[in-house]
Amino acid sequence: MEKVISCFRWRPEAVTRLICFPWAGGGSIHYARWGNVLNSSVEVFAVKLPGRESRAREPFFDNMQQIVDEVISALLPLLKEKPFAMFGHSFGALTSFAVAEDLKKVHNLEPVHMFLSGASAPHSETRLKAPKRSELSDSEFLRWLAAVGGTPPELLANPDVVRLFLPALRADLHVVENYRCSEPDAPVLSCPVTCFDGKQDVPHDLQAWRNVTSGDFTVRMFDGSHFYLKDAGNEKILLDFITNTLEAAEMHYL
Repeated sequence: MEKVISCFRWRPEAVTRLICFPWAGGGSIHYARWGNVLNSSVEVFAVKLPGRESRAREPFFDNMQQIVDEVISALLPLLKEKPFAMFGHSFGALTSFAVAEDLKKVHNLEPVHMFLSGASAPHSETRLKAPKRSELSDSEFLRWLAAVGGTPPELLANPDVVRLFLPALRADLHVVENYRCSEPDAPVLSCPVTCFDGKQDVPHDLQAWRNVTSGDFTVRMFDGSHFYLKDAGNEKILLDFITNTLEAAEMHYL
């Protein structure tokens, strides 16, 4: 499991596990401090994908099903032990949903809550008609990254740094741009779903996520653009909300 999942602070006494999925090109390290910040009843796991961090020498995945199969294979025994929730930002929102969908259909397991950030629902026209960024030239790609924000300009201006993170980002975008998901005839999930987004980000079709669950659905907007969650103030509000939500879910479970 350690190859695929990072846990920066083990909490055997935790009632709930929060499984966190990285954004495109990202790793598990952003979620390292979440394990310390969140309530002691929550144990934080972070997904590590091939081609980065301790898996830097492994080839990137080509499609979403590879991600789903590996994550479920690593997590399945643990997910049967106690309640779990999922958080994913951008690319991570789509990978977390793909994993949750497979867990429900194949293993009849479901999160107590899905937290989905910075992404349109997989079946929405907004996402399906979006331009394929992975096919841009390097110069166009870097201009797009600068426009999205979240990456320090000095890093984008450093060719050595760009050579390190650009392949992982392109590989993840290739996966998500080729991920196809039809609008469900009936909700796949029954758990509550909460969507987060930055008010200054490009518009995402958040309301389309409502169709994936028969449970409660809410949207919360934050000041900021695509990486609004990197702002310390926004992160505190986000983590307080997740903590309170999971505490309420724990009370219901107990």
